[in-house]
This record gives sequence, structure tokens and C-alpha cells, in this order.
Amino acid sequence: MKFTLKDYQEDAVRGVLERLAKARKHWRDDGDRYAFALAATTGAGKTVMAAAGLEALFLGSETYDFEPDPGAVVIWFSDDPSLNEQTRFRLGEASDGLQGRFKPVETDFVQEKFDPGKIYFLNTQKLGKKSLLVRGHEPDAAEAAQAELGLEMRPDLRAHTIWDTIRNTIEDPNLTLYLVLDEAHRGMGTPSKAAASEKSTIVRRLINGAGSVPAIPVVWGISATIERFTEAMAGMQNRNTFANVEVDAAKVQASGLLKDTIVLDIPKDAGQYDTVLLRRATEKLKESTAAWAAYAEREGDAAPVVPLMVFQVPNAPDHEDIGRALKVILDTWPALTPEHFAHVFGEHSTQTFGPYSVPYLSPEHVQDATDVRVLIAKDAISTGWDCPRAEVMVSFRPARDRTHITQLMGRMVRTPLARRIPGDDRLNAVACLLPFFDATSVSAVADALMYGGDGGPPLPGRRVLINPKEMTPNPAVPDAVWDAFVTLPSQRPPQREAKPVRRLTLLAHELAADGLLADAGKRAYTELIKALNAARVRYADEITAARSRVLVVEGQSLRADLKAKQKSLDRFFEDADYAVVEAAYGNARRTLGADLSKRYAETLAAKNITAADSEEALMAAHADIAALGLVPDVKTYLEAEAAKLANAWQQQHRVAIKGLTDKRRAVYDGIKQMSTEPQDSELEKPDVWVEPTEVRELDGTVTPLQTYPHHLMCDADGLFPADLNAWETRVLKTEMQRPGFVAWYRNPPRAGSYSLGIAYGDGDDTRIVRPDFLIFSRQSDGSIAVDIVDPHGTQFSDALPKLRGLAAYAELHAGKVRRVDAIAEVGEKLRVLDLTDAKVRDAVSAAADARSLYEGPRASEY
Repeated sequence: MKFTLKDYQEDAVRGVLERLAKARKHWRDDGDRYAFALAATTGAGKTVMAAAGLEALFLGSETYDFEPDPGAVVIWFSDDPSLNEQTRFRLGEASDGLQGRFKPVETDFVQEKFDPGKIYFLNTQKLGKKSLLVRGHEPDAAEAAQAELGLEMRPDLRAHTIWDTIRNTIEDPNLTLYLVLDEAHRGMGTPSKAAASEKSTIVRRLINGAGSVPAIPVVWGISATIERFTEAMAGMQNRNTFANVEVDAAKVQASGLLKDTIVLDIPKDAGQYDTVLLRRATEKLKESTAAWAAYAEREGDAAPVVPLMVFQVPNAPDHEDIGRALKVILDTWPALTPEHFAHVFGEHSTQTFGPYSVPYLSPEHVQDATDVRVLIAKDAISTGWDCPRAEVMVSFRPARDRTHITQLMGRMVRTPLARRIPGDDRLNAVACLLPFFDATSVSAVADALMYGGDGGPPLPGRRVLINPKEMTPNPAVPDAVWDAFVTLPSQRPPQREAKPVRRLTLLAHELAADGLLADAGKRAYTELIKALNAARVRYADEITAARSRVLVVEGQSLRADLKAKQKSLDRFFEDADYAVVEAAYGNARRTLGADLSKRYAETLAAKNITAADSEEALMAAHADIAALGLVPDVKTYLEAEAAKLANAWQQQHRVAIKGLTDKRRAVYDGIKQMSTEPQDSELEKPDVWVEPTEVRELDGTVTPLQTYPHHLMCDADGLFPADLNAWETRVLKTEMQRPGFVAWYRNPPRAGSYSLGIAYGDGDDTRIVRPDFLIFSRQSDGSIAVDIVDPHGTQFSDALPKLRGLAAYAELHAGKVRRVDAIAEVGEKLRVLDLTDAKVRDAVSAAADARSLYEGPRASEY
């Protein structure tokens, strides 16, 4: 893979491959057919995950411990030819291993069966009853009366229809046909509708088979909304299903692949404000362009992000009205010219809007056509389309068309650099201006966008803000407060399937690439080989026994005495041959790592090698390594040593890494998260926040948010708007009245470099709690103390695990924080647990529930 996958993406790929392997086995052993789906919100990287899965299917994978399928054939199917083109490009962009495997099925395609190791791209139109792929020629009246698909026909112009090819592939015992349904919810009617209809859809025929064509063995659906696909699979005969692979939407949002904030601008009062908001949208495009250019200059990036504005119009637009709107855009930003305009209308030809001739641009080329700054569109442009550089949208759609608006906005949420930009909310946001909406109608748009705009799962951490304001660092806050802030350790969750050896070798590569540690790769492998040598001494007896098992094949002979009518089993032992040793070595490679195993084998062989017995020496080394792979303690010891060295190197080079660009720091952050334990990272000072200033009720009523002084971020008046409940307000008031109080910080409840996260265990998962308040006070010696104050409800199932996470943090970082106060409302009183107190932490550790702690003797009045 060309890309390093996010933690949740690796988990999903692992789940997909487990199901593909089981489905292949069931098909080969029993002829059973299986289906499952990969469900992930828009922007989660479904195509990247699919690329990783397909690469492993064809080539195998050490990362996922997956054996390749040499007979794998994949049909990638969608209902849109342009979507297939986009997908083909993205798969190739993500994976080197898929290059040369793509085979678009055109109308002149004729093969007896599909070739193994290939991905064939098909779409609904190619399987229509008039397609040459199906019939081979135009049907006459007699043929039209035959089976609709022409399955029993022998076309005049070709030896094999596409249905013949599918059938022959399925019936070949050396091949396994996998069907990938892209946007799997499309074309899938409900089971009841299918039963009521004599004719199933093309997709259903493809899955179920028809006539002489059998059903496809393995079906893998991919979609943001899989309910319709799942119902359809459950309603099909002779089709088993696996549990779907569902990606946690919270992890997607936290990953930085999706923009954190969607800003909705609407008129405050009723009236005709289309021109006003169009000018405002153009100004936002201009500001976004300047902000990205400044960021690129700061990062030393020669190719800054070039933002795009999407101008959405009704389905039957007045071309003169569009022309007048384009003139407003040009007048607002004179640097733009008509050459910066393009459209994606279904007409696919140059359109005239007033005095302007605007060319058509194919949707899949919009992202790379950076000379286009304003894109005119109608609906959601096309299925699967997205454009990370689209930063602003203005819609001339009326409020009744909100579905068209949310679908298009849902395609504009990917971050341009596939990572969160530290400290600047503007570069992690997308703006939508709605001149024909009011406070009531815009609420439905906001609600839909919280679900990705595509009906998928909600996205914890995403904010949809209506007419927000920008906040910047409070000039009244002393530098000493910010110094204390940026040294606070913030924790990140580890990977569930972390591989410490891989983490160390990746870290070595990056340290060498940045010139921070010369020969880092060589040093890493030297230390790993030392660890294996030490393991051979420490676990010598277990390894000797394992080597004997590698070199000797044990079996049983069935002896039948026909005269006595008795049977007996006799054990036998034979020396292992080269193939057996190599198979055992292959298993060890997956356990210890392919590259490390190869290097260690060369090291061992070099100690005993002569010109005459080089192959024998290498085989003996492979047997040694195979034995190591059979002793679990060896892997445990190796990984512990690898993790120890990786942690030491990251700490040793911490300051140098912090001085790198955001892009490079993000790489090291990703490597740090490959640990088996939560890792600390320091907070970063934010530059710009975008914050709501009012609350909108369901009836459209608008209430301004209460504003507070002394916050680390503030507006031009030195105030910060915060939506606090009654007891949070009491807590903040109390903290502000304490002696030495200087400033406070409303910790953002979402992932980011400026949000304090604290890890806690929740069953088998490690999650993150983000305490509500950080309080900064001046002590008697003039230094700044930091207090974590978290109003903490007891009614939730994770209340106690969160308390334990806060307690562990208080103990681990006692020198960084003065107080860690967890506060809850008991009756009408606030009670506090001081988690810097060891006795309180012991009580938290032993407690059965959170509420009893606040009611017990270890809590006190707040």
C-alpha cells in the first residue's frame, strides 16, 4: 500500500479479510455462498480499505496474517460507469500491488472465463438486456420473446456472452469469484418488493444467478448505508451472511480525515439575501485561499491547497440568473476571471450563463483541476464523488430541497491533506451559505449533516454551527499560562492489533529520512537481532523442543488385521524435507516479521556457511527461525524489546520532532499510536477557533449563549461563549472565585492537538475522556498551577471506567497537575473526588459503581 492506514481502517480490513477467507473455505469445502458488507461513513476511506483488502487477497499480507488466493477473480460492480472510473483511479492511487490488475469490461469483451488475479469493472448498463455483452447483437422479435437476459441464447456475433463468462468462472474449481458491490444500497429493493415482482433487478440476477448461470459464491457490499443491502441478502435463498464490518463513526471523525466543523450561514431576517450571501461566500473563498497559502508557506510546501467554491442551483435554472450571480462573484473578487468557472451539469457541454460561456468538467477531474475555482452544480454531482478542496458552498436551492443540499455537503467533508490542521479551525471546516433558509428550516439541514449527509451513523465530534464567530488567543492571558498548557500530557488510544516490531522499523525509517538518527534502520535491526539471540538463550529448552518438531514429521499408520478383524494405529516419524521446513519458516515470518526473519536467517547462515553447504546452512537457519516462531514467549520478548527501543527513540528525539512540519509530525504521531499502550503527546496552542454564539431551539427560537471572561480563547471583546448547564456554571463560578485564579479553558470534546485527552479502559477497548475544564492559577511562588476539573455524571455505564482513567492520569502525571477533581451532583449538592489523593484512587479502583463513590466517605462537599 502507498498509504499508511488509520487504526480503524486496519481493523476494518482485517475484518473483511477474515470474512473473505471463511467465505472462500465454505465455498471450496461445501459449496456454500456467503455475503457481508463493509459499512463506513462518507469520507472514511472505503476505497483505500478496499484496496488494502484486495491487495492482500491477491498477494497475501504479513500485516493481516493472510494467505493469498491464487485463483481469486474480482468483479467490481456499480450502477454508474463514471463511479467505476473514479474507483479504478483511486484503487491504483492507493496500491502498487493492484497495478496491472484492472480490466474494464467493454462491449467488445469476449472471454471463456475471467483471468485469476484481475479486477473486472462492470456496471448496470453493461448487463442490460440490450447490451452487446449479453446478447451479442441487436435482438429481433422472436428473440425478444425469449428469456429476458438471453441466458439460453447463442449469439451470432460472439462465442461467449458475459453470463457465459461468469458461469464458466464460477464452475472452474481453480477459481473463486468475488463480487464487490460499490454503493451497495443502490439497486437493492426490499425483499418484499422483490418477492412481489416476477423480474428481479440486474443486481439481484447477478448475485442470485438466473437460468444456467449459478449464483456468485462471495458477495462483498460497500456502502455508507447498508440496511437495504443487508435486508436483501437476508431475503435471498441459499445465501448465508456474515456479520457486517461496521466502522466506528467516532473513530473516523477523530482520525482527521473528515472536517471537524460545518458552518451554516443564513439570513437573520426574512428577505432577499441571495446576492449578499453570494458575496459573503466569495469573500470566504478568498479568505480560505489566503489561509491555505499562508499555511503552505509556513510548512514549506510548494503546492498549497487551492480551495473551490461550489455554487448549487436548482434543477431547472434560469441561465440569465446564473450569469448575474457569476458577475457578483467576479465583482467581489476581481482576481477571478470567467476561465475559473466550470459546471458539472448532466448536459456535458459548454453552457451559456448570461455573457459567460462555462465549460463542462467531468466530476472525477474536479479535485485536480485547480484552475477551476467556482463549480456550478445541481444535485449531488455524482454517486461517490467528493472533493476535499471544496471549502465553500452557496446554494440557491429553496428550503424544500434540503436533501439535495445535505447530499452535496456530505461530499465536501474530506480534509484536503487527509489530516487535521493543528490549531486553526478554519482549515478544518467547510462553509455552506443558504440565502433561502431561515432559523427553522436550517435545523433539518444541521441535523442531517451530523449524520454525514448520507443517512449513515452519527458522527461524534463533528460540529454543525450556524452563524458562528472566530475566537483567537486571549491577549490578556499571560505567556506563563500558555507555557503550562502546552506541556500538559494528552493521551491517545493505542492500536488494538499493534505490531511493535513494525512500529520500530517504521520509526527508524522516518528518523533516518528526517536526518535525526543516522543508520537508524541498521541500528533497529541490530537491536532486534540481539533480542532474538537473547531469546534463544532465555528459552533454549522450549526452542530445542520446537526445532525437533520442525525437523521431524509425525504421522499415524492404520493397520488392519483382516483375519482377526482388528484395527490398530501405529505412530511413525520421518525427517522433514525442504518443503516442510519452508512451510514452518513461512509461518514464523508472519509471527516475527518477514524482513526481520530474512535478515536473521542470513545472519545465522553466515556463521556456519561454506561454499559447499550454503543451501544446507540456510535451511538450518530457516529451521531455527521456524522453531522461534513456535515458542510464544519469544514473540512476547521480542515485541517488548522493540517497544522499549521505540519509546526511547521517540522520547530522545521528541524536541527535534516537534520542530518539524505538521505533515511530518503527523507521521510520527501515527507511529506513536501503533503502541500497545496509550501514549502521551503535548498539547498545542490553538490559533483560531470557530465557535457558536447562540442556541437554536426546534421551533427556531434563537437564544444567545452566555459569555465569560478569562478564557484562553476569546472574541474581540475578550469574551468566550459557552453552553454550560446549571451545575457546570456553578463549578466555573466557584473556580473563578478561588485565590490566584488567572484563566480557564473549556476543553473541546473532540479530537485535536488542542484538546486534552485521557485514556481509560472500557472492556476490551481503550477510549478517551476529555475533561470539561482546565483551570490555571498563580501560586505563592509565582508559578502557574494547572487543575483538571471535570463535572462528571454518574448515570452512564462508563462513569466508573472514566474515573479510573482520570485517577491513573493523576498518579502518572502528578508533577504536571495540581488537582484532578471529578465532580458529580448528588441530590442538590455537588460532591468532589480529589483523584490526586492516593486513598481516593484506591477507593475508585475497588468501587463497584461511580455513584457510591460520591455518596461515600472519600468524596467531600465541593
